[in-house]
Amino acid sequence: MTRPLIEGHGLIVSHGRRRVLDRVDVSVSAGEIVTLIGPNGAGKTTLVRTLLGLQRPEAGSVERQAGLVIGYVPQRLHVDPTLPLTVRRFLALAAPGGRADAAALLAEVGAARCIEQQVSALSGGELQRVLLARALARRPQLLVLDEPVQGVDFSGQIELFRLIGSLRDRRGCGILLVSHDLHLVMSATDRVLCLNHHLCCSGAPDAVSRHPEYQRLFGPRAAEALAVYTHHHDHAHAPTGEVLPVEGCAIHGAHEHHHHGHGETAS
Repeated sequence: MTRPLIEGHGLIVSHGRRRVLDRVDVSVSAGEIVTLIGPNGAGKTTLVRTLLGLQRPEAGSVERQAGLVIGYVPQRLHVDPTLPLTVRRFLALAAPGGRADAAALLAEVGAARCIEQQVSALSGGELQRVLLARALARRPQLLVLDEPVQGVDFSGQIELFRLIGSLRDRRGCGILLVSHDLHLVMSATDRVLCLNHHLCCSGAPDAVSRHPEYQRLFGPRAAEALAVYTHHHDHAHAPTGEVLPVEGCAIHGAHEHHHHGHGETAS
């Protein structure tokens, strides 16, 4: 069996007298998408910082494959609107290969037309794609994405999760995805870890959504509200809004009203 790219064993982290992580185990393997979910304040960002070596655990250990290259997309990036910084220059900080390399990275994430735009003027979805391109510049074996759809509208979230899945398929990298709930990640993940300072439950997304610990955290109707449905689309949207053809596209997620003929449960 192939050794995971990164593993955390029995991780304990406290902030003052408050224990933020209590004996947490986590691992991510090549080609695997692992989603870390939990309520606000559950310790998700602390766990990511610990895995990245930015936070030292008071107990437990982190093991990484030798020479592991990690690409990281932070939860927030504030760029002063008075700072003249184009996307091309922003990417050059991580990809010194010049405009051609920057253009290729942006094309891969569907943001080629953003190359000469000011970073401060990008929409939420465009910024997340640019941050993904910057993380990919290092040719990472592991991508760590902290709340990658924050500030992105619903259709943009669908497109970003589809993009994350395609990046895994093309590059074969492992992906650790942090979210505050299961929502659309149902279709974009192989394994879910539900964290609330300790590891409440883990497994396939649909199994986790039915677990008593998950329902206790997110409400007794959480599983019903997150019932999986399949909704077929024959197109996608680029960051600019233009329609792109997509063959055999299936989206799974949460919905709050009936769609006849799909067999889902409405909340």
